[in-house]
Amino acid sequence: MTIRIDLSARTPPYQQLRAAILAAIGTGELAPGDRLPTVRQLAGDLGVAPGTVQRAYAELEADGAVESRGRRGTFVRGAPTAAGAARGALEEAAQRFVAEAGRLGADPRSAIEAVAEALARRPAPDRRRSAPAVGRFPRLTGVPPRVP
Repeated sequence: MTIRIDLSARTPPYQQLRAAILAAIGTGELAPGDRLPTVRQLAGDLGVAPGTVQRAYAELEADGAVESRGRRGTFVRGAPTAAGAARGALEEAAQRFVAEAGRLGADPRSAIEAVAEALARRPAPDRRRSAPAVGRFPRLTGVPPRVP
């Protein structure tokens, strides 16, 4: 498996790594039970910080795609769970939104207000279909959360 990380890309390196591993799992290049390289080994091979690889592995574990077995290493479990995949897609959409808001010159408070307003205007969900829960949203009010 060959992984390439573009350090000049707008997508953070940990997300590029996460996507590459998910793609390898999806194509069968990585099968359930396969051991992933150690954090230090992969970080050295890719020229990134160990924290970058650790974060990608943590996200993949949260998605259900891999499992950490302590000192024995990190192993492929299989395709991510629906909830994990939805969470990953939501995070990627949030990253794209943050990048676009930055290009538009929006400050964090304005960006959060825009999201709160959009969520408030969205149609009520169709309760007849069961969709996986992505997470709980705090009750939105007219007051945006404080931004440091």
